[in-house]
Amino acid sequence: MIVRRNLSFRQMLFYAWKSMLYFFLLSVIVYFLHHELAIQKLSVPFEAVATLSTALAIFLGFKNNSAYDRWWEARKIWGLLVNYSRAWGREVLTLAGDESGDATPEKNEWRRRLIYRHIAFVHALRVFLRQRRPYNKYQDEYVETSNTYDDIRPFLTRDEADEVLSKENPPNYLLMIQGRELLAAFQRGWISDYRFVKLSETLTEFNNHQGMSERIKNTPLPRPYSYYSRVFVFLHGTLVPFAFVEVLGIFNIPLALLINFIFLSLDQIGERTEDPFENRPGDTPLTSISVTIEGNLKEMLDEADLPEMPPMVKGTVL
Repeated sequence: MIVRRNLSFRQMLFYAWKSMLYFFLLSVIVYFLHHELAIQKLSVPFEAVATLSTALAIFLGFKNNSAYDRWWEARKIWGLLVNYSRAWGREVLTLAGDESGDATPEKNEWRRRLIYRHIAFVHALRVFLRQRRPYNKYQDEYVETSNTYDDIRPFLTRDEADEVLSKENPPNYLLMIQGRELLAAFQRGWISDYRFVKLSETLTEFNNHQGMSERIKNTPLPRPYSYYSRVFVFLHGTLVPFAFVEVLGIFNIPLALLINFIFLSLDQIGERTEDPFENRPGDTPLTSISVTIEGNLKEMLDEADLPEMPPMVKGTVL
């Protein structure tokens, strides 16, 4: 997630330079044909382009609002995951014990295993949502700390990690193992029926968080919004030089570039915001949130070896 106020001009040009080159060459050609070769029938009525500009601005505004809603929903889902993860740690440490309160080494190890397995679930869910797009397009500016399933191995036994990673949906399978462990504890009398139900409800919330995240991941913004916005932006950008060439002369070139850059930027903002789990600089900072959850749960276990937050890279929280 980009948190700095000033964006990199290089990053903006990364997406826009080909389109801007097209609009620049078009503006130069239109100027040359109209003023140097005296072809007078090249101009387009300004009112027509102004009407198109207004319609396009409304369309892009609607698209960007919809894209931002998707981004903000993703952030709220992972914010809830932070809250319920803390609740899970508290419930495991306070509810997951027999009625006598006897804290045997076996039970303490069981509680620690439940919490560590949940840390593995959070990291696995992060990788599961991001794995379809490798983080390589921004290697010149951004560096991802880690985005592999190897991140879950420190929190599981070797056999359990191998079993989980052999599944098509590792985070979902981790929740299944958690449910089995709760059932086994209930059958052994470590937790009462009420506490078993309460802990199971928290696991269900984790299923909900995963499902809501997958819904955003697997359901893109309707493709006509993206396709027609690009078509309209290029149609509008192609007409802009013809609307000002007669009045402004050579100054039509920088003005056309400025207008087209604004509309291109609006279109790209929506394109880069609609998919918040694509592991790009502007996406939801899943790595930082996962490390936050890991640190909070380890602190509940009174462990001193807490993870370090990933460093901010050029104004971007990973």
